[in-house]
Amino acid sequence: MAQLLTTSSATVGLADGSRLVAFARVLSDSCAVAVVLDVIVAPEFRGTGLGDRLMDVVLSQPEVTSANSVELVCQPEMVDFYRRHGFSSGVGASLLMRRTSDPRLT
Repeated sequence: MAQLLTTSSATVGLADGSRLVAFARVLSDSCAVAVVLDVIVAPEFRGTGLGDRLMDVVLSQPEVTSANSVELVCQPEMVDFYRRHGFSSGVGASLLMRRTSDPRLT
């Protein structure tokens, strides 16, 4: 987990007191592309606007604002949430492809 945090271009965490309740990270070359990953909000905080606040902070990071394209992968039920933040599913004929040694990701 430490490597995940230290090798990301940007990480954002939102806390309720001492408890982390929302988290996201970004991989970016700060020029052509930034990829938003691991957008997570604790279940009891979903629907409260915290996810919107998290995305506002993520999208304001210099590693994101300096990129020409910001991309992410999401589950179908999250499409409307990300559309509110300017994302579009109109990415041509792109397909998600994966090569993994983690059987949970197949």
